Order: sequence, then C-alpha cells, then structure tokens
Amino acid sequence: MIELSEHPDGRITRSFGGDTLNTAVYLARLGVAVDYVTALGDDGWSEEMVRAWAAEGVGTGQVVRVAGRMPGLYIIQTDAKGERTFSYWRSAAAARDLFALPDTDATCAALARYGWVYLSGISLSLYGVAGRARLFETLDRLKSNGGRVAFDTNFRARGWPDLAEAREAYAAALQRADLIFASVEDLRGLGGADGVAILDRYSRSEIVLKLDVPACEVRFAGAAVRVDAAPVARVIDTTAAGDSFAAAYLAARIAGKEPVAAAQVAHRLAGAVVQHRGAIIPRETMPDILLR
Repeated sequence: MIELSEHPDGRITRSFGGDTLNTAVYLARLGVAVDYVTALGDDGWSEEMVRAWAAEGVGTGQVVRVAGRMPGLYIIQTDAKGERTFSYWRSAAAARDLFALPDTDATCAALARYGWVYLSGISLSLYGVAGRARLFETLDRLKSNGGRVAFDTNFRARGWPDLAEAREAYAAALQRADLIFASVEDLRGLGGADGVAILDRYSRSEIVLKLDVPACEVRFAGAAVRVDAAPVARVIDTTAAGDSFAAAYLAARIAGKEPVAAAQVAHRLAGAVVQHRGAIIPRETMPDILLR
C-alpha cells in the first residue's frame, strides 16, 4: 500500500508498506531470494512501488497489474511512546482480487513452486471465501511439492466483520503452516482469554509466540524456550516491528540457525526498526546481522 506517516509537527511523508511487503523487503536485505506476489494497478504510484521493490532486491515478476485499479493507502499516527494507529483506504485495492483475476491460474501455479510461502492474517482478510479457497488449494499443492508455509497471525478485528469466519480462515491457515508467528494479543482477539490455547492444536509446527512483554516463546521439537529482547532506549515507531522480526527469524532459519538463535537475531532487527519512523528503515541503519 501507499504509506503516509504523520510527523509530530503535522508534516506527512510518503513511502510504501504493508505487513507482508515489509517482511519481503527485510528478507531481501538479509540476502534471501524473495518474490512479492500481489496485484497492483496501472497508475503511477503502482509503477513507483514496483520500481522501489525491485531496487530493494525484491522480485516483482509475480506482481499482476490490473488496468484501471490502484493500490491501497494507509496513514500511520504514533503517540509519545511510539505506539501506532493505522487508518486505511483499501476497499478497492487491486490486491483484494489476486485470486479472482484472469491471471490467477498462473499466480497459483507460480506459488506452488516456491520453497517457502509467507502470508499473514491480513492476507486472509483481503480475499473473501472464494479467494481463500483458491489460496488454500495452492498451499496444499506447494506442500505436496515439498514447499513450506510460514503464517503470521497478524489479526486485525476490523478486517473481519464476522469473527466466526475469521476463526475458520485462521484454522485453515494454521493447519497448513510449518512455521507460525503468533502473538498473545492476536490469539486473544481470535479466541478470547484462552486464545493462546489455540496453538496447542498445532504442536507439530514450529511456533514463535510474541508475549505481552519484550520477549517471545519459541516452541519446537517438544520444547518451549523464552527468548528475551534487549531493551530499546528510545522507541520512535513500532510499525513493522513484527514484520521485520518474522523476516529475520525466517532468514536465520533458512541460513541454518537453530530456533533460539534465530529469535535472538529477529529481536535485534526488530529493535533497530522501532527506532525509526515508518515501516522500512534506511538501509544504512540496518544492524549487522551475520547470516550465512
């Protein structure tokens, strides 16, 4: 989406962002070969986005362009503690129709050939029942080809007018996920006070659970290990903290690091991201995270 960031003095700066896109950019910066699969319009902003993603090293060969359509837009506002509020304008965004276009068959065939596919709960909220059915069918083909699925719960209640529909969609995604990124906040939104218990159904997966404090719990091979984050002296903007965390964790695992070490690397990148405004921090401020 087009990202507008509101500064304390009222100025607004423009960039681009969106949860899975943020993760794709940080994966590329960490040396992972990654394509971003979405739909954009044929307007100038869409063209600018594609060029910007390519400049970051993100593959754009699977970006579908839809005539007469435009990308979504959102504004970030932050409080004195760096906590952010989002306002969205994306009801007509081309990305919503990714699984209902003339190009959809080609998109699904391409997705089924990747080593990993990463998606989020926000992804699920865009596509509708029929679109999600095509997506889940594609993920099944991916897994039958030996590929793996990483799913970030990233639950936003306003994207789901029907909570029962959300729970059904999440259950289908979690069932297919080999690597789950979740948060206590997301799971409570989905399942109430006992929402974290949802994860017990998916113990075969590797799970990274972000806690209510600056720490995560990594669950793998029957073990659960808490990994604390180093304190951050000055939090400017928490936008993309989770997205960058997921990117660093996945990149570290692909590079051969064990889950606890991957979580430590992920905390380092997220800790750097929250010290800058906006979703994508300047390249020169990226921490030195050594991955093979």
